[in-house]
Amino acid sequence: MLWFVGIGINGYRGLSLHALDILKKCDVIYVERFTSALSDNDIGSLHSVLGLEVKPIERWFVEDGREILENAKSGQVALVTYGDPMIATTHGELRSRAARDSIKTYVLHSASGIYSSIGETGLHHYKFGRMVTMMSDKQSAITVYNAIFDNLLSGCHTLILTEYSSDEKGSTFYLSPIEAFKLLSEVEADQKYGVFSDSSFAVVASRTGLDNQQILSGRVGSLIRSEFGEGPHSLIITGPLHFTESETLVLLSRNLDQPTDNSQTLQRISVQMVERYAPKAAVAVQHMREMLRAETDGAATNKGMFEVLDNAEYYISDSRRFLNQGKHDLAVLSIGYAEGLVDALRFQKGINPWESQS
Repeated sequence: MLWFVGIGINGYRGLSLHALDILKKCDVIYVERFTSALSDNDIGSLHSVLGLEVKPIERWFVEDGREILENAKSGQVALVTYGDPMIATTHGELRSRAARDSIKTYVLHSASGIYSSIGETGLHHYKFGRMVTMMSDKQSAITVYNAIFDNLLSGCHTLILTEYSSDEKGSTFYLSPIEAFKLLSEVEADQKYGVFSDSSFAVVASRTGLDNQQILSGRVGSLIRSEFGEGPHSLIITGPLHFTESETLVLLSRNLDQPTDNSQTLQRISVQMVERYAPKAAVAVQHMREMLRAETDGAATNKGMFEVLDNAEYYISDSRRFLNQGKHDLAVLSIGYAEGLVDALRFQKGINPWESQS
C-alpha cells in the first residue's frame, strides 16, 4: 500500500488526525522536500509525534521511485508531501506507476500552497488563467511572459510559482521576486508587446501559511524596492479586477499602490500587426499607382496591374473588417496577401513603392 499524505502549508502541524493515524501504522515513511521547504524542525517534530523514523528524500529519489514501489508491494509505505500531494506531477506519475504494478494507493489531501496564496490575496479563484513556474533563466521567463500575455487577453490573473531547490546538504535556493521581475523586464525589452513594465500591478505572497507570512501588492516599480525575506514566494500579475478584489487587496495586503487593470492597454499581436502594416500597405498601393501612371501615362497595357492593385486594396479593407469581427488570423492573412500583390508588381516592374516608408 502506498499512501500519499499531504502535510498542508503549516508544517507538521497541518497533518490531520486521520493522517497521523495512518502514518503511525506505516512501515516506511518518506518525506520529500523538493516541492517546497520542510524544515529540519518539521522533520524532527514528525519523528517525535509519530515515534517512528522518517526519511527525508530528494526529487531524484521520487522520480526513480523503485525503492518506494518495492517497499509498497509488501508493506505500508507513506510519502509525505508539502501542500496537497497531487498538485505535483511527479507524485501523480509515481501513483500511476504504482497502479501499473497493482499496488494500492490512497491520497490524503490537504491545504495547497497554490490555492492558499490566492485566497490570502482576496482575488477570485475563478479568474485565474494558466499557472506557470518561473526559473532563474531567460527561457523560462519567456514562457512566463507569454502566459501572462495570453491570460491578460482572456481577462485572467496569472499565478507564478518561483523556483525553489534544495540539496542533500540542506542548502536551499529561492528565486527572489526582484530577480523574477528583472527577468520579465528583459523579455519585455526584447518582445515589446506591452505585457510587463514598472507600472504593472502585481502581488507577492511570501511564506504563505507560516507565522511570518507576508502579502505585498503594488506596481512593480514599488515592489522592487521592497524586502521580501526568505521564500517560498508566489507572484500574481493581475488582469481586470472586480471592485471587491481591489478593496480586499488594499485591506488584506501591505498595499503600496492603488490596484489597476494590467490588460487595459494590451493588444493582441495580430491587432498590433494589422495596425502597423495596414497603413503602410495602403500607402505602398497608392505609390505603386502613381509610379505606374507616371511611367505609362495610364496606358491600357498596364490595365492588369491596376486591377492587381485594386485587389490589394480589397485585401487591406478585408483585413480591417476581419479585425473588427475578431477574426484575427484572417486579418493578418489578408494583409499578407495585399503585401504579396504589391511585391509581385515591384519585382516585375523593378520599382519600389516601399522606399519612401523605410
